[in-house]
Amino acid sequence: MPPRSDEPRRDATGSRRGAVRGGTARGGEPRTGEPPATGPRTGESRTGEPRAGDVGGISDARAYTPRGRTIRESSEERGGQRRTPRAGRSGDPFRPALQVLDGGRAVANRAGRREAAPTRRTGVIRTVPPRAAPDDDEFAEPPAPRRRPGRTPPRRTDTPGRGAPRRTEAPRRTDRPAGRRPVRKPRRPPKLAEPRRRLRLGTVLVLAVFAVIGIRLVVLQAVDTPAYAGGGVGNRLSRIDLPAPRGSIEDRTGAPLARSIEARYVFADPTMVKDRTETAKLLSPLLGVPVSELAEKMKRQGELQFRYLARGVDIARAKQIEALDLAGIGTHRDERREVPGGDLAANLVGFTSLDLDGLEGLEARYDDLLRGQDGRWVYEAGAGDLNAAIPGGYSQTTAPKPGSSLVLTIDRDLQFQVQQILSRQMAQTRGAIGAAVVLDAKTGDVLAQASNPTYNAATPEQSRPTDREDAATSFVVDPGSVHKAITYGAALQEGVITPDSAWPVANTVTRGGVTFRDTHPAEGKKLSVAGMLAYSSNVGTIEIGDRLGPDRLIDYQKRFGLGQPTGEGMPGEASGRLLPADQWSGSSYGSVPIGHSVDATPLQMAAAYATIANDGTYVQPHLIKEVVGADGKRTPSAAPVTRSVLSPQNAAALRTLLEAVTTVDGATGRAAAVPGYRIAGKTGTGLRYVDGKQQPGEVGSFIGMAPAEAPRYVVAVFVWNPEGGGGAVVAPAFREMMGFTLRHYRVPPSRGKSPNFEVFPR
Repeated sequence: MPPRSDEPRRDATGSRRGAVRGGTARGGEPRTGEPPATGPRTGESRTGEPRAGDVGGISDARAYTPRGRTIRESSEERGGQRRTPRAGRSGDPFRPALQVLDGGRAVANRAGRREAAPTRRTGVIRTVPPRAAPDDDEFAEPPAPRRRPGRTPPRRTDTPGRGAPRRTEAPRRTDRPAGRRPVRKPRRPPKLAEPRRRLRLGTVLVLAVFAVIGIRLVVLQAVDTPAYAGGGVGNRLSRIDLPAPRGSIEDRTGAPLARSIEARYVFADPTMVKDRTETAKLLSPLLGVPVSELAEKMKRQGELQFRYLARGVDIARAKQIEALDLAGIGTHRDERREVPGGDLAANLVGFTSLDLDGLEGLEARYDDLLRGQDGRWVYEAGAGDLNAAIPGGYSQTTAPKPGSSLVLTIDRDLQFQVQQILSRQMAQTRGAIGAAVVLDAKTGDVLAQASNPTYNAATPEQSRPTDREDAATSFVVDPGSVHKAITYGAALQEGVITPDSAWPVANTVTRGGVTFRDTHPAEGKKLSVAGMLAYSSNVGTIEIGDRLGPDRLIDYQKRFGLGQPTGEGMPGEASGRLLPADQWSGSSYGSVPIGHSVDATPLQMAAAYATIANDGTYVQPHLIKEVVGADGKRTPSAAPVTRSVLSPQNAAALRTLLEAVTTVDGATGRAAAVPGYRIAGKTGTGLRYVDGKQQPGEVGSFIGMAPAEAPRYVVAVFVWNPEGGGGAVVAPAFREMMGFTLRHYRVPPSRGKSPNFEVFPR
């Protein structure tokens, strides 16, 4: 007999026998006539309409709904194999109901054959919803439900049992033999995406990433390389300045007046000095600096690692300091300005700072030319203890370009003698200021230009600012009677007078309420022009000025170079001042012709006399002869400005008249005569004004030329003495200076004698 089924028997209608209406069947199946909890009600299709012949019952659900497939069964189907359940094991009686809820896909046994029971059951049965492959046969039937062994599957009826959910049967194939089990087509896994498309997309993305990286690398290597390389190298670069040697200042013969020599500077690193007091004691005798000052400089101040202890130290002394091997003390190459002559032409040359920046005189005026261009050494260096040039690393050296040298028109030997004479003559005065100028009458070269007081340019810090001024270009005075040569020259050129002119001269004359007197009164006698110059007659000169008129007098003042800087080359040269004709007062008609109400410098007045000596042609005085470049190329200075002021005949006539000053008995300039030479010149007594205020004392002056018959040199001496008596100094000083100049340049004595002048003609 077949094994007894655990299912209740079914009647003809397909319903179970023994089913309890209105109750719950075994396994928790829904009662007949009640709809399941999650499906449509019994007797209704999925569209909600009742189906004819439907009979409620759980057996229909079991007959037409396949059980769910386990993961293992699904895997077997995908592998093309279908295992047969082992016999003797009954299926799950409640699986059909669950399959109804899971979709109700069941296939009736078309041949009336019952499926063999599975041989074994897995420990865990998982229901996997079946998926229809897109390319499955539309007539393929779902897998048959698992049945318990020994039971005949219920017959399918057109009307499902009551209480069972309605399902749609797959159409029966009529072209296959009855009783044969349909052959199932293996189910293929669903296609998630097209592999080739994914491969192409991935390839494109990878190529795009590599392209971006490649382009960036090309940019970094080819375009941005200099910037990145420069930025990296910049952090490793060290720089050492290579100072350019400063050009020298030489006299006309090439002898140095100021030059730069190699030296050393001594420095301290306060962070490394161990015992600053003991270190200062060792350095003090070598540097000539007090111990307290050195110790203060070596005092630690934050992270400061460099302090100068001394500049311009001799190389030999620097080696002695290096031999001490003091912690935190070192030396390095330096440059020192050397002034071989000390105070020789110091007021002209000036001085520099410790950094060799021009501060005074020609050093300041031509600083850019003398300085040159510093060089530099830029190289890659390591860090820390390896702070040295990296072999094969970046290294670039810019050689320093030495400064150019100035060759002056100054004659060192003559300069020295003029300074000595001026200093010796002024030693008898107190608080006096003196200036002396020696000019070459033909070329305008300044052969000597001295000031007193002076200073040592090697140690300028020990002098006063007033001692460092160049009096020849900054000392503005009323020239006084030396100005009369300009008045007489203009009168000769304009035909107002002749060398033989003479007329009665009174002792005094009044202009604008001011009375002007003569120091050598003529008592109303006829006085020649030569006599007026010999005795420095104010009254006779004022009368010549009246004949000349203010406009013509001012015009000749300008032609002789007054009222404007000479452009000699010294910085800060004063221009002087001329009184315009429209500003003349009544007294100006008396003061201007005799050299008052006129501001001029000693150099301007010396240039005016050089015009007379040079046959009436003005030549601009100048100090710079030529410039010598670092390559030795010599560049002459620009040609001096020249202009005609007097005719050669009138200039020669004026020179002859000026000889009376040093030859006539009782003349004002007898003390200036140089034995063996004819001297033409003029004395003067003027005033000094500072900021428009008259200063006490007087300014004595003498300007002369020699030999008078053919002048070659002009010497001008000015001395301001606040106690008066400057005139007693200048004439003797002129005599010594002119005498040395004539001998120094080997000028032969004059062959003839000065003419005999008739002072009081009949």
